[in-house]
Parts: sequence; structure tokens; C-alpha cells
Amino acid sequence: MLAHIKGTLEMKTQEYVVIDVGGLGYKVYMSASGMEQLGEIGKIVKVYTYYRVREDDISIYGFNTFEQLRMFELLLSVSGVGAKTALTMVAVTEPSEFAIAIISDDLTYLTQIPGIGAKSAQRIILELKDKMKKENTIARTKDLDIKVAIVDNTKVEEAISALQVLGYNKKEIEKVFMKIDKKDLSTEDLIKKGLSILGNR
Repeated sequence: MLAHIKGTLEMKTQEYVVIDVGGLGYKVYMSASGMEQLGEIGKIVKVYTYYRVREDDISIYGFNTFEQLRMFELLLSVSGVGAKTALTMVAVTEPSEFAIAIISDDLTYLTQIPGIGAKSAQRIILELKDKMKKENTIARTKDLDIKVAIVDNTKVEEAISALQVLGYNKKEIEKVFMKIDKKDLSTEDLIKKGLSILGNR
């Protein structure tokens, strides 16, 4: 499986780019905004990739950040959400904002995304929250004796939940939050700070 592709940006179309790596041209599907962020033809670029294999198709999807990739993977795990819809969602919303919408049950925010109706928004929230609850149950079962000192703060708890929505382990998040100064940071700032550290591990 391809984790990322780094090479020369050779071509841009409406749906995909071609990245040359040692003479091999990789066709990578990206959103219009994602392609724009890559810059000009001829530039050395790096994209995080999702390698999708189906009976009738093999495709590579590319993202500018690791967090966008994780969000895309999570959305694909939701029943009824296909690759095109997931790619659109990643293109129009930041992972941190998406995570906050999930933990706060913000249907209005999600339904403003093209292609997402009320039923789809409800399903996304329910299924991703269910994944988070299962992870918490497994973590408690495996590690009952480990306690991490976290400031009892609503913003911190919300940020931890949001990072879990994006696929990170609760125990790992708590360890990161113990090392950062949480004073005066908003929930979104905490999420972004956590992402910057977790994404570089």
C-alpha cells in the first residue's frame, strides 16, 4: 500500500494529477482545492495517499495533509459514503471543524456540505461516535491501571473526543495533552495543536 507519493508534478486535470516518480507517472485523484495547493507544474510535491482497490477499479486518492487522509478513511468507513462524497467533504471542511461538528451533533454544519443531506449527516455522526465509544471501551478493558492526569476542562474533553473522531487513540491523545500548555486555548486550537504533534509522530 502507498502511504505517500513524492515526485514531480507533471500534469493537472479537472479530477486528477499525474506525479512523476523515477519515470513512473502516478495518476492521483484529488479535489480542485487540493490540486491548487500543490502549486505549479514541474514542482516537487508530496501527497498522502489512499490506495483503493475494487473488483472493477484501482484508484489512488491524494491529500495535502495526513489529517485529511485520516478524515477521508473515516468517512469511507461510514455506510453509504463513497469516495467522491468523502473527497468533496475533505475539500470543503477542515478536519478539526469536521471533528467538532461530530462531537457536538451539528447537523446544520454537515448538511451545508455539497451532497450531504440530513439522513447522511445523522448516519455520519452516529457511526463515527459509535466507533469512538468502542475504542474507549477497549482502552479501558486493556489498560485499567493506567491513569493519565488531564485537566478537568470541558474544552480539553471536547478536543480529546474530536481527535478520537479523527482516528487517534485516546490514551495517545491524553499523553500529548499532558505536555502542552492548555491555558487560554479554544477547543479548535487544542485540536489543531494536538494534530500538529500527533501527525508528526
